[in-house]
Amino acid sequence: MTATQLTQVQIDNYGPWTVTPEPRREMDLQTLQSRLFADVAQFVGSRDGYVFFTRADNMVAVTNGLDRDDHALLQESVRNRYPVTVSLGVGVDPVPATALEAASRGLQEAGSAQDGERREVLAGEFRARSTDEDVQIAHFDVNDATTKYTDRQNEFDTFVEIEQGYAALMRHMREEHGGLSFFVGGDNIIAAAPTLREAAYRAAIDHVEREVVVSLKVGVG
Repeated sequence: MTATQLTQVQIDNYGPWTVTPEPRREMDLQTLQSRLFADVAQFVGSRDGYVFFTRADNMVAVTNGLDRDDHALLQESVRNRYPVTVSLGVGVDPVPATALEAASRGLQEAGSAQDGERREVLAGEFRARSTDEDVQIAHFDVNDATTKYTDRQNEFDTFVEIEQGYAALMRHMREEHGGLSFFVGGDNIIAAAPTLREAAYRAAIDHVEREVVVSLKVGVG
């Protein structure tokens, strides 16, 4: 039985900050978000976690290897290096989607994402001790993506094809199993999943092929 610990990373008061004292250039904001993601990913990754970009001002991380002190240290690191701060919500559950709902609820109950008074919230529960069996990760990628898409189509059309496969898989894993799937670049999708058998993964692959004619393979650990 899995017991996935998920952390939602949310930039504090980000919307108002982007237009104060005057609107900031979108490219500058994109650069800040990219650098912040890289630093958060390095911090969490060095502690055996995994961070997903999602909407840039929000990130989702599998953090079974991090305790409360690690989370507080991450907040301190961001505060010392960036003009923004981050709040962190944490949840634990056998079903990743349920864990994330708990993490999000902890942030929402502490105040709006655009609340100028909310700073560096650290809310939620943590795993007392994590084992290798607590997390199930699935790595999907597209069969022969280079031959079928990259070397035959322009980059935008290739991107559309890959994104359609991602969207179909993301919805299926969420609706059928409470799994959370994230596009991580190239033709790769990483999913945090509850305890699933081989048949469930075969069904997910078959669903994507039927829906959008994108052929996937998967490795699970």
